[in-house]
Amino acid sequence: MKLSLRLSAVALGALTVALTLSGCGSTPVVDETAGWSPNKLYTEATEERNAGNFERSATLLEKLEGRAAGTPLAQQAQLDKAYTHYKASEPAQALAALDRFQRLHPASPAMDYALYLRGLVNFNDNLGLFGALARQDLSERDQKAAKESFEAFRELITRFPESKYAPDASARMTYIVNSLAQYEVHVARYYFSRGAYLAAINRAQSALSEYKDAPALEEALFILVRSYDALGMTQLRDDAQRVMKASYPNSEYLAQGFKKKDEPWWKVW
Repeated sequence: MKLSLRLSAVALGALTVALTLSGCGSTPVVDETAGWSPNKLYTEATEERNAGNFERSATLLEKLEGRAAGTPLAQQAQLDKAYTHYKASEPAQALAALDRFQRLHPASPAMDYALYLRGLVNFNDNLGLFGALARQDLSERDQKAAKESFEAFRELITRFPESKYAPDASARMTYIVNSLAQYEVHVARYYFSRGAYLAAINRAQSALSEYKDAPALEEALFILVRSYDALGMTQLRDDAQRVMKASYPNSEYLAQGFKKKDEPWWKVW
């Protein structure tokens, strides 16, 4: 009988604790933004982003998008969220936000900015902080992001030639083209240095055929000259050398050979 009473007391105590915990867990979480106007939400989100509080800013922008649904401010919130992720070095989240914006608002007057931001996200993702720290330029990195950045900028310029973002997009496109050409030459030089002369010729010819007026084409021609010479293909060597002298009469490559790579050739934006 005493054992039974003791067990009942224990069970009652456990039930009391469970009810207490249950009561604590059901306490409603107060949303401090509940009474905020859409304009206040937007202002606070902007201030949080400017202060470097990107996660907080993105959260406020999500709330704004829901409360201002169907209005221009909701569209602005979507774009600002993409920009916030971009500033937070979160390219995947930024691109996802831009995908959603472009899908939902294909005729938005802010589409030029969306395309410009898409180009920027991929442009900076390709360059990257660690690339700069390692003195590694875009030509030595994977080119997928660079090509996607180029396509976004090209669409912007094609669809919105009068956009205020078009001049900067055009300058970045030139940089990307030079980078892609330099990438081909970088690979060609790599093959040449390891005695893979046919592979070096293929990559150098790829740069010459796909890109026009890029600075890297001078070295591409020099790689052709050296590779043909190494293979004993004198006629092709002489042809390539004749083209190189005509195109770059003051080229230092023919006199000094490959340049020592001390500093990156690229401009940091």
